[in-house]
Amino acid sequence: MAAIKQLAATVRSGTGKGAARSVRREGRVPGVVYGGGEAPLPIILDYKTINQLIYAGHFLTTIFEIDLGGQKVRAIPRDYQLDVVRDTPLHVDFLRLKAGSTVRVDVPLHFINQDTCPGIKKGGTLNIVRHSIPMRVPADAIPDVMSVDLGSLDFHDSVHIASMKLPEGCRPLLHERDFTIVTITAPPKSKEEAAPAAAAAAPAAKAAAAKK
Repeated sequence: MAAIKQLAATVRSGTGKGAARSVRREGRVPGVVYGGGEAPLPIILDYKTINQLIYAGHFLTTIFEIDLGGQKVRAIPRDYQLDVVRDTPLHVDFLRLKAGSTVRVDVPLHFINQDTCPGIKKGGTLNIVRHSIPMRVPADAIPDVMSVDLGSLDFHDSVHIASMKLPEGCRPLLHERDFTIVTITAPPKSKEEAAPAAAAAAPAAKAAAAKK
């Protein structure tokens, strides 16, 4: 489950592009908290803090308790904008979370036991079909990651969503009922292996041609 992090902010009085630019000139980041049946709440965030949180990873699956001078708002980031040249944060949108609500998130996948995977140890290739899964999850129990165990997979084996144990209350949002997550493909035959096979097949090919 994703840990709830504390985040300090202040309420922003002005709205619109002009007010947002003014906040950025001060070295801070404008944002907004919306949803939950309440009016959108413009806020101001510390630039250094937000920049670190975005580039630390898992930002869009982290629940924050935003402290607005004593008023606490629980929310999850829904989107953020970066400067196209400097890749610095320009704006952050937060979705207000209410008790018992659910949210859509992309849950990242972590592939474990690659070092003991029979197929990989024999020279096979790990073919990752999905690095994350879009899911509907409880707002108060968002999984950080889902682990995919490769420890027993051999050539041509695969892992499908139906074989995985999902976190409680979570459901995939993809239309396919049993989509593939990962497969193990066998290595291509070497030239040394291919030559005898081709030689063995040659007489049969000549006989088939003679019958025509």
